[in-house]
Amino acid sequence: MSTPSKPRQWGVTAPISTASPTPHELQLTETLVEALKGYNLFESDQEARKREVVLGKLNTLTKEFVYQVSKKKGFPESLAREAGGKIFTYGSYRLGVHNAGSDIDCLSVLPRHVEREEFFTTMYEMLKEQKEVTEMTAVSDAYVPVIKMHFSGIPIDFVCARLSLARIPDDLELSDNNLLKNLDERCIRSLNGSRVTDDILRLVPNIPAFRIALRCVKLWAKKRAIYSNVMGFFGGVAWAMLVARICQLYPNACAGAIVSRFFRIMYQWNWPQPVLLKHMEDGPLPVRVWNPKLYPADKSHRMPIITPAYPSMCATHNVTDSTRTIMISEFKRAAECVDKIFIGAGQWPELFENHTFFQTYKYYLQVIASSDSAESQLKWSGMVESRLRQLVLKLELVDMLVLAHPYIKPLDRVHYCSTDQEALDAAYGVFNPQTTFALTEGNMDVNHMDLLRENGDSAEGSDPQQEPRKVYTTTFFIGLFIEPKTAGTTGTRKLNISWPCAEFTKLVKAWDKYDEATMGITIKYIKSSMLPADVVEGDPKKLKRPQSKNKTGNPPAVNVEKPNKKMRSGTEEQADNTGMTNPVATGNSEESIATAPPAAEPVST
Repeated sequence: MSTPSKPRQWGVTAPISTASPTPHELQLTETLVEALKGYNLFESDQEARKREVVLGKLNTLTKEFVYQVSKKKGFPESLAREAGGKIFTYGSYRLGVHNAGSDIDCLSVLPRHVEREEFFTTMYEMLKEQKEVTEMTAVSDAYVPVIKMHFSGIPIDFVCARLSLARIPDDLELSDNNLLKNLDERCIRSLNGSRVTDDILRLVPNIPAFRIALRCVKLWAKKRAIYSNVMGFFGGVAWAMLVARICQLYPNACAGAIVSRFFRIMYQWNWPQPVLLKHMEDGPLPVRVWNPKLYPADKSHRMPIITPAYPSMCATHNVTDSTRTIMISEFKRAAECVDKIFIGAGQWPELFENHTFFQTYKYYLQVIASSDSAESQLKWSGMVESRLRQLVLKLELVDMLVLAHPYIKPLDRVHYCSTDQEALDAAYGVFNPQTTFALTEGNMDVNHMDLLRENGDSAEGSDPQQEPRKVYTTTFFIGLFIEPKTAGTTGTRKLNISWPCAEFTKLVKAWDKYDEATMGITIKYIKSSMLPADVVEGDPKKLKRPQSKNKTGNPPAVNVEKPNKKMRSGTEEQADNTGMTNPVATGNSEESIATAPPAAEPVST
């Protein structure tokens, strides 16, 4: 009598169940796919071909870039041509779960004689000359240095890595760990994106089920505003690894069943126990591999999800105490929602209901980055965004502040200012809705002057012959949950956030490209009732006209930090730079600036 074969183990543990899907689970998977189609998650054949054309052009540009650098360094014509160069995709596009209009993560692999700095100078200039390229900015000092741009309207994150090879052949594969020898850490991190994506696909038992389940989870995370690595939540690769782990535990399950088990298991997961897709491996490099037993920094990771490719790293080191609490709460809500769907008491769209960030808290911080051009604003706001997590971490140390909840989508605006005072006010978050426009990714360079002339919108007392000056602002929001008063407590309490705000301001102004003449940073504290209408009502392209008697439609300004601004054409004027001396105020002029508001329980929704 033959013994039954042992089921294949896909991950670090045996599967929980190898059962095939039930008819009910298959039927729910079909309704899930139909629901996902309603959210425009699947691109058309025309869009798919457009992406292929763009990638082909990038591959050609990469080869031409390597050729030009090789010629400058004295290579003979034949060797310069043979030096090659190749692009690889990774992230959602490589996984096959990209949405219509989503970005492409792209890696340019270069031979050893091409320097990283040349990618951010020569290649940058080559891209700048392409008429299809818009909104390009280089972030060469990022953890993973990147050129961000739109190519034929498609967002591209373009990174590079140098290999210790004299030439890069077209048939190169990146799975060999020995390719990492003699590389600096930035190149290893850049290569890791592609290597991790390929490993995920190799470690998933049922790729079609994985893709549908991941599309569902990504949509849910975006709708619930918890999809952002930079803000301290999970990014795309982390969500992919989590879904892949559930697929390993249920190798024969359909997508609907994977989604159901995903939320229940993630809610009950014993964090900070790490999520692993395979056992961590040794390799040929003297590099640091994630190990909480050796490294205190690794031990501090709150929700570690470990990349499968060597060298293993934590993809979720940005998670804070606040974002961990928020994500676990969202896992619980989603698990309960999917349970109802499986018993016929709910529908899939209920899982994808929008977040309630702007209805949940009584008090918010606004962090406003400003500058005088679209190009500098892309760089400046990107730098401020990359550091915002540091402000959250410092806020978490403040007495009485239970939660600091960062919102994942900043609001970009352009203000057409006719006076220097208007420009300073706009940089401080006080603006005229008639001459202010919300911007979206891909239209940062739009000129609204024709619309302004058509509507006759201009500032009072402005010179009709003078072209208004543009001020660009990017506003980030942090929701504050303050510890409720204990029973019997009387009197007013003070919540002093001066230190976190001052430290954050000092941090971002220390950026080597910061220009105090054209850039500003402001932190404002406001009540929920004074939130801008465009964030509460859904980001219209042009801000709604004010409903209050306040001419500008904005709450009274409370200075936690005024921008050190010059931002003038002609004579210079510098705003008062008072420094961080005031605790939080409520935003009402009749209340003391040095007095904090009473306890801020979340508002019922």
